[in-house]
Amino acid sequence: MSRISCRALTLLREVFGYESFRNQQQAIIEHVAAGGDAVVLMPTGGGKSLCYQIPALLREGVAIVVSPLIALMQDQVNALQDAGVRAAYLNSSQSWPEILEVERLVQQGEIDLLYIAPERLLTERSLTLLSRCKIALFAIDEAHCVSQWGHDFRPEYLQLAVLAQKWADVPRIALTATATKETRAEIVQRLHLPDAKEFIASFDRPNIQYRVVQKKEVRKQLLNFITTEHAGDCGIVYALSRSRVDTYARYLSENGIEALPYHAGMSANERAHNQARFLREDGVVMVATIAFGMGIDKPDVRFVAHIDMPKSIEGYYQETGRAGRDGLPATAWLAYGLNDVVQHRRMIADSDSESHYQRRLTQQVDAMLAFCETISCRRKSLLRYFDEDNTANCGNCDTCLEPPESWDGTIAAQKVLSAVYRLWRERGQHFGAGQLIDILRGKLTARVADNRHQTLSVFGVGDDLSEASWRSVIRQLLAHGFLDVDQDGFGTFRLTEASRGVLKGETQLLFRRDRSRPQPKKSASTRANLVELPKDAQQRFERLRAWRSTTAQQQGVPAYIIFHDATLRELALQQPESLDDLSSISGIGARKREAYGHDVLQCLQEEV
Repeated sequence: MSRISCRALTLLREVFGYESFRNQQQAIIEHVAAGGDAVVLMPTGGGKSLCYQIPALLREGVAIVVSPLIALMQDQVNALQDAGVRAAYLNSSQSWPEILEVERLVQQGEIDLLYIAPERLLTERSLTLLSRCKIALFAIDEAHCVSQWGHDFRPEYLQLAVLAQKWADVPRIALTATATKETRAEIVQRLHLPDAKEFIASFDRPNIQYRVVQKKEVRKQLLNFITTEHAGDCGIVYALSRSRVDTYARYLSENGIEALPYHAGMSANERAHNQARFLREDGVVMVATIAFGMGIDKPDVRFVAHIDMPKSIEGYYQETGRAGRDGLPATAWLAYGLNDVVQHRRMIADSDSESHYQRRLTQQVDAMLAFCETISCRRKSLLRYFDEDNTANCGNCDTCLEPPESWDGTIAAQKVLSAVYRLWRERGQHFGAGQLIDILRGKLTARVADNRHQTLSVFGVGDDLSEASWRSVIRQLLAHGFLDVDQDGFGTFRLTEASRGVLKGETQLLFRRDRSRPQPKKSASTRANLVELPKDAQQRFERLRAWRSTTAQQQGVPAYIIFHDATLRELALQQPESLDDLSSISGIGARKREAYGHDVLQCLQEEV
């Protein structure tokens, strides 16, 4: 083992309390500590932070960590300080005297890691400050923000290329949990990292169970999911609009769930207050737009639910990745419907974006829809999108746990496509799903009568299927590219080039059959190796949680900064009896053993 590896392993054990490195951590740390540039793709919860924190402690000088979220810097720094690391941050939440004190400490070499937002880093004052210091390395977190095609594009990230010009000899490490091959190429190009070594870990998060349901009464579906499977758990619910966030947060609260809203229409103080409660309290559910979540380090998020279909798989993966960072079982639950697809495509058509950009957005929506409609393993579909080929079914998604039935939908598809064709050919009209279904089912509504659609040859040819079944057919035709949303801005349908083969009978279509009943709950514990705690261990675990909560409140930090749930579970099971025994527990380094060891041992020895 090299000298760098030995020192790195010592830091891992004594400072962070972990016995061994995971995945490619050791190789990344050795490369960066030796002065090399790196691009690191590692799933959320995979241990990205250690890939720059340990090299920062190995190299001389201060490491500059570029992070896009001011609100989370304090928690990240608190966690490092609690482990005995000299860390600080600079952002707009600080008073002028506080800023001056941090700058003084940085210049005097008394800070090992400095967290800073890209906007502040690029100011003349910050660049001047850094020019007076010995820089150990630059870590650019959430590096996918540099991609103009991405779901979290931040224009200021484009200017970070200046680091390569001003500090050409200082190693830089760009890190992200979400990047396709195209996004990785953008990171390398826009951050001027031509010689960076790429480290690509598996995108698989085996402890997350992926589930997709069709929207029926989505409010009741969501409430049932939370109350029956995740009562009392911390979770995130994502919605596409601010109004839906407010509505669902209120609905969950009225039904006994501690739910808080978060969206850009709220004041900064309201958002900060709700985020602080989510991070610091147990069992809080955050209902939010995608404005919430980047960089969230809370390890015990047990579920992420989407009540609207996300715009892209990149966004979906990033958002669901906030669940189960501690490696324990978690659920990614998504409800979607035909209107989601129509709305996304209508928004793209109504945008002022250039045509090539609209095409890219449409491709992203199509990929997300294909993921929702797949009849094969969802995890394989997700990993394939990120160019990772996994031939084995995962056994921990809804399509693996309860394989969907398929049926020959060729004739049903021909009926839909014929209706769209005849409306256009005979009447010069385009209509959406509701009118198409009424025509197919032979419903003589006022709108059908006004347009004399009852005279069409396709009127009533689909009375053998329910409205829900026809919506499923239309949804899957969109997913497979046999139907498209027109560019008229009204969400109407038009045929595609691929429609011809179906209408001529040259293409056979197999559709997935929507389930008419709720899917049975199946445990993810076999995937995550979760050990159910015996009754006495559960009691010790609850005592430890209560002590942790009190300690965190006294210190004004989130509970997970003290210890993760996984550490408390191990303590409850192993029952260490001395400070030396605590050294064998994952997540307890020397500083935490000194600070909390006696309290932990007392908790374990108390009678119920």
